[in-house]
Amino acid sequence: MSSTSKKHQSFCSEPMKGKPVTALPGIGPGCASQLQSQGYHKATDVFGHYLTVNENRNEFQDWLKDQSGANAKQQGDCYKAMRDWSDNNL
Repeated sequence: MSSTSKKHQSFCSEPMKGKPVTALPGIGPGCASQLQSQGYHKATDVFGHYLTVNENRNEFQDWLKDQSGANAKQQGDCYKAMRDWSDNNL
């Protein structure tokens, strides 16, 4: 099993409701600012898009890159958090 960050572990082990986009693994202040300017203020907003693309990795990561300018590692970290949170909580 691959190692995950404390941010990832914390995010996946707690309810998502009310968390800002900065709580998402892979999303720092710069990406968060871009997401917020596009209307994505909460982690649940991003999760909603993850579900909208039927949890498709490529579509989600392409969307995240377009919306926030996230690099490949950031995209992967955020996707993994969405997938793991979904697996643990849905």
